[in-house]
Amino acid sequence: MSTSQQPDPKHRPARLTVGVVGAGRVGPALAASLQLAGHRPVAVSGVSDTSRRRAAQMLPDVPLVPPAEVLQRADLVLLTVPDDTLPALVEGLAETGSVRPGQLLVHTSGRYGAKVLDPALRAGALPLALHPAMTFTGTPVDVQRLAGCSFGVTAPEELRLAAEALVIEMGGEPEWIAEERRPLYHAALALGANHLVTLVAQSMELLREAGVTAPDRMLGPLLGAALDNALRSGDAALTGPVARGDAGTVAAHVAELRRHAPQTVAGYLAMARATADRALAHGLLKPELAEDLLGVLAGGTDGAEGDAR
Repeated sequence: MSTSQQPDPKHRPARLTVGVVGAGRVGPALAASLQLAGHRPVAVSGVSDTSRRRAAQMLPDVPLVPPAEVLQRADLVLLTVPDDTLPALVEGLAETGSVRPGQLLVHTSGRYGAKVLDPALRAGALPLALHPAMTFTGTPVDVQRLAGCSFGVTAPEELRLAAEALVIEMGGEPEWIAEERRPLYHAALALGANHLVTLVAQSMELLREAGVTAPDRMLGPLLGAALDNALRSGDAALTGPVARGDAGTVAAHVAELRRHAPQTVAGYLAMARATADRALAHGLLKPELAEDLLGVLAGGTDGAEGDAR
């Protein structure tokens, strides 16, 4: 369970009926978590066969109905749809009269704050933006992972305590994000989490190409230690040939990637340049070694194979 201080009972949400619009990976998990806290899921909408199967697995016996009917049945509605779909969905629900005064309308987009719900606010809804900073699998394990998960919370000031209380009931840790900071907040999470998946997947592919039979087993301890060190020490945790200024090694890397996985070269060079910049700024990369290294990175593979030999 979360270590957060439990909300004062007067701010604790009453037992609510819960609806989900968009049975992707996030909505059913949040609804299941709210169910464990005593709330009652009553309706869910989903379009694809996959989303319908997911809803049946995560929220058994909860009926699948159209979005407008979800709003008719629920006191608290989770709008868990893709970012680009959210504004039009909110406008459509408001224009068709589906939104009820006093209804809690919660979206889980990281990009948007509460203002995207303004059409529903004008219809009398209570707007909340609750973004769980976690990746979801679409399976029951997600409910367990919500324990201790940080949520980016944005809401009108008068609803702040209610929003934070809902997060705590789901086992999460509320973190207040100002409306104007939501895009920056979301970009930071995407940079760290989404790009990490790409980097790890590429690393596993290259290890297989190099003959490693269990790249996941090899990378697990290494990446776990690197992540722990980075969270504890920030840039002081930088290591490897770029931080050391080993220009010849980096040139060899680029040459091998060019030969075996050319699609990874641009990403390697971009990350190496960013690493070099940070290592220089924090005094980890010696200036006298940086010139050759930056020359390799600026030139891509120019002279790389010669340096590698």
